[in-house]
Amino acid sequence: MSSVRYLYISLFSLGLVIFAVILQQSGYQGISFLPCPLCILQRVGYLAIAIFCFLAVGIAPFRKLFHALAFLSAAYGVSVAGRQVWLLSHPETSCGIDPLEIWINQFQLSKDIPWLFKADGLCSAKLPAILGLQVPEWSLFWFSVLFLVLLVTLFKKRT
Repeated sequence: MSSVRYLYISLFSLGLVIFAVILQQSGYQGISFLPCPLCILQRVGYLAIAIFCFLAVGIAPFRKLFHALAFLSAAYGVSVAGRQVWLLSHPETSCGIDPLEIWINQFQLSKDIPWLFKADGLCSAKLPAILGLQVPEWSLFWFSVLFLVLLVTLFKKRT
């Protein structure tokens, strides 16, 4: 894959995180979109994809390694987003405050950059749909797209 494509994927992933932070800070339809523990873990997945694709641009000898790590980050994101979509369709399985929230909020990053990494919401909370889909469903869609793009291009010969 070309350096420009890695850069596009990196910027796209960062854009998704920025969009999530904007939703968190400003809300949508008068409702605040507080991030839950699974939302924070998805942000980590998008940031990992962005970082690994950016490193693939800058460190060409290790491009395949960074590509594989970005692919694994996308696979991780698909699993986390898939779990949250499942929780949305099975809200009875949620027991209120998730123990994962306490664990995530103990990390130093949660204390240093709370607007990006602090979990405050419930994973099974139904919020207003954006263009017909809940935020976790959008996240699952975009992680799946990134997963497929990175998978297809992982074994493709460079031209």
